[in-house]
Amino acid sequence: MTPRSELTKNRIYRAALEEFAQYGVAGARVDRIAQTAQANKQAIYLYFGDKEKLFRLVLGKALDELAEAVTPPADAQDVAGYVDRLFTYHHEHPAVLRLLLWEALECSKPPVPDEESRTAHYQEKAEAIGRFGAAEGPLHPQALLLVFTSLVGWTRAVPQVTRMIMGDDPGARNRARAAIVAAARAVIGAPCERTEPAPGGSR
Repeated sequence: MTPRSELTKNRIYRAALEEFAQYGVAGARVDRIAQTAQANKQAIYLYFGDKEKLFRLVLGKALDELAEAVTPPADAQDVAGYVDRLFTYHHEHPAVLRLLLWEALECSKPPVPDEESRTAHYQEKAEAIGRFGAAEGPLHPQALLLVFTSLVGWTRAVPQVTRMIMGDDPGARNRARAAIVAAARAVIGAPCERTEPAPGGSR
């Protein structure tokens, strides 16, 4: 592929990212994507296929960029740092969460695009958390990862609720961020509740 073609392909991707984030798959229009990308529709079909394939490719690339930018925690102290990095990334790239919300609405029957590889990626993050002692009961690492990502995503998914709770002054986002990071730090440092029955008895 020539450098010019690569530039065109990248413009199409960026235009499609914003189009799908705003309108979803059903509401997106290839005409608008082409106009924004300064490309013709035939180039879009040539590089990406139909609109559904384009959405899958756009979502996959957006998630790859997220995974590359926000690496799993390196140690127990870095769990809160991971949550902080994830919060910052979603604030700076709001289209990613919107794509996931559209996927939830429009891809109601499993599996979703690339579900197997995406599941493996989430399990890798959960395993990183599990190595730091959170492996039992309510602090099961997969459950913790779900809690952390939910805390981060909620402020972006329902900004009107966040505004009503936190206010809309310039410091509201930083207060929410600090609270979420502090919650992650507190949870990962909490002792795990054991679920095994006591020796010689029942629960």
